[in-house]
Amino acid sequence: MPQRSLIVLPDDTAKEIIDAIDNAKQEILIKMFLFSDETLINAVVRAHERGINVRVMLNPNRQNGKSENEHTRIILEKAGIAVKDTYPVFSITHEKSMVIDDRMAFIKSLNWESENFIQTRDYAIITHHPQEVRQIIMCFEADWGRHLFEPDEKLNLIWCNNNGRKKIAGFIDETKHSLFIQNARFQDVVIVERLVQAARRGVKVHVMARPPHTLKLEKLVEGVGGLRIMDDVGIKVHKLALLRQHGKMMLADGCRAIVGSINISPGSFDHRRELAIEVHDSTIIERMKEIAHHDWKHSHPLDLSDQGLLDDMDGIDDAGIEKLVIQKDDKHHDKKHHKH
Repeated sequence: MPQRSLIVLPDDTAKEIIDAIDNAKQEILIKMFLFSDETLINAVVRAHERGINVRVMLNPNRQNGKSENEHTRIILEKAGIAVKDTYPVFSITHEKSMVIDDRMAFIKSLNWESENFIQTRDYAIITHHPQEVRQIIMCFEADWGRHLFEPDEKLNLIWCNNNGRKKIAGFIDETKHSLFIQNARFQDVVIVERLVQAARRGVKVHVMARPPHTLKLEKLVEGVGGLRIMDDVGIKVHKLALLRQHGKMMLADGCRAIVGSINISPGSFDHRRELAIEVHDSTIIERMKEIAHHDWKHSHPLDLSDQGLLDDMDGIDDAGIEKLVIQKDDKHHDKKHHKH
């Protein structure tokens, strides 16, 4: 059996995740940002009912205070499953992971919501690597027990708020020829600068992002600023045409990849619990190359000119336009000062 494998959504289904839950023999550990899919809830309850030791950590609230896991918490607790809020030292736990029987671990970009299986581009890596599985268990136990976790820097796991920015910056710095990136946010200036430097040394950088109107108002300046800076130095910035971009993926030189929960944002690197993994497995890389090229072919350039932003954000509160210092009624000024 290969030590690692890949799930791509929505091309694949939830079957492999459900099968892993149904085939668990002793223990299931789940850490999840959003968990509402009824099929997965039922699978977890079934596992508990046949005697599996199930523990679940759920992120209690979004940053806006909205709670989306309470219904699931009630169902799981009523079934007798041990459920805890994620470690409150982190503003948000955005990690999406599951460990089965100390033998396999899922490292995911996807939440356990129905839409993530049918509407979004998302990814999961399944690892059977003993040291990787053990470290994910160690972090789960640390967060469950509310104490410090120190990752093993020699492993390919990437943890926030520990070593995420450092490892992703190093991954970009080592890229020589081509880099495909899919991410919902491009707000961290350190990583955006690394992408600019990569483009300047001749790396062909292909960015797939979500359009500006999907950004929160308080993140608009840094989000749009990061996209426009990359656009200004010739990095191609696209949006998916048929799916919503949610997966966090990087593919370098057709031989190395990163998959996980980490957004390219200061919040993810500095204040959240996040998990990703770097892989070199040939079967995973070949599939990711196919997906990257397919998605690029089925994407459209983001128009990041002033007029393009006005069109994209049509109907949004004028405060967003003011934050970006765009004059709504001066199209000549738009074209003159930010031509593409």
